[in-house]
Amino acid sequence: MARAGAELINPVTGLRTVFRKTARDTGGELLQVDWIGSPGWTTGPDHVHRRQDERFEVLSGKLGLRVESVERVLGEGEVLVAPAGYAHAGWNAGDDEVHALVDFRPALRTETAFETLAGLAVDGKTNGVGAPKNPLLLALVLREYEDEIYFVRPPLFVQKVSFGVLAKVARLLGYQTVYPYP
Repeated sequence: MARAGAELINPVTGLRTVFRKTARDTGGELLQVDWIGSPGWTTGPDHVHRRQDERFEVLSGKLGLRVESVERVLGEGEVLVAPAGYAHAGWNAGDDEVHALVDFRPALRTETAFETLAGLAVDGKTNGVGAPKNPLLLALVLREYEDEIYFVRPPLFVQKVSFGVLAKVARLLGYQTVYPYP
């Protein structure tokens, strides 16, 4: 379980996540993390947080953000919010590390999703963008954390149907929705 000061290192994506405030600390109102992304780091494909606002404040480096197809590069001190329901993606837009303070409101189970994906990456079970390699595990994780995040493509109704079926098979085979980070 995440706690303030704990750190996740995702060796696949090149992202270091440091928890500042967790759901437990804030009564579920806020998850606040430092994201330190190495050159080449990206959040992956455009995605949506249906019930969360995500606020990015650049502390150092350059952060590229695409919100509803509009791209910007933010520098130190700049802030941008991706409101709940808006498609977005982020990446390191510079040659050095990017360090951003990121708030998720409300916290939901986002910290557990981060721990699960980082744990899978440490164990070599994710692809180059940090998603589970095994399609059954991918479907299970995406279905489980659908309230926290879903991809823009394919359309959500297609994801619900296809991932729903695959997630049921994954559960029958004993796959778990929470994967521990070492």
